[in-house]
Amino acid sequence: MEPNGTIGVIDGFFQLHYVENRGMAFGATLGAGAGPKYALSLFRLAAIVGIGWYILKLIRENTSPKGLIIAVGLVFAGATGNLIDGICYDLFWEVDELRPNGFLLGSVVDMFQFTSVWPTWMPIVNLNLPDFLGGANLIDIKPGDLIFGAIWNLADLSISIGVGLIIFRYRRLFRKPTTKKKSDETEPPPPPVQEEEAVTAVPTAE
Repeated sequence: MEPNGTIGVIDGFFQLHYVENRGMAFGATLGAGAGPKYALSLFRLAAIVGIGWYILKLIRENTSPKGLIIAVGLVFAGATGNLIDGICYDLFWEVDELRPNGFLLGSVVDMFQFTSVWPTWMPIVNLNLPDFLGGANLIDIKPGDLIFGAIWNLADLSISIGVGLIIFRYRRLFRKPTTKKKSDETEPPPPPVQEEEAVTAVPTAE
């Protein structure tokens, strides 16, 4: 596929759309130029090292639920996948020479896009922040609008599932382990009472 090329999978609902994402989720960036891109790649690298250390800590301690290790592992895998794109993309593929390119300056490749639209029989959904918070529009969905037009990849899906598991199962995943009291750890029985020695009466001379 060429950049910005599209292959239909389910007509009118799902297609592969090849785009280069220079930033993070939903195309958010730290700014233009090589400096912000280096900063983003180094931040990803530091985050991956930290998450990897945390996973090893959980495994060594062996006290956390396996679900927590799986959830954090999904975040680790997704972040690593996006970092690999950022490191290697410009080294193996022809890129636009008008943008900074090279090691750590690569784009993340996104490809999955759903094109489902808000049905005409559904009401308009409009949600704004209160005026004292600026009044910005958060949601504005009208009939015919795309419900979720973002283009994403498997790494984004992995991160989203991992974060979702942590949020929705927080209490279960982070509860403190309870240890059962073993029978041999019960309080020891009290020491036996020693019998008093029989006192013999000493006869006295009258």
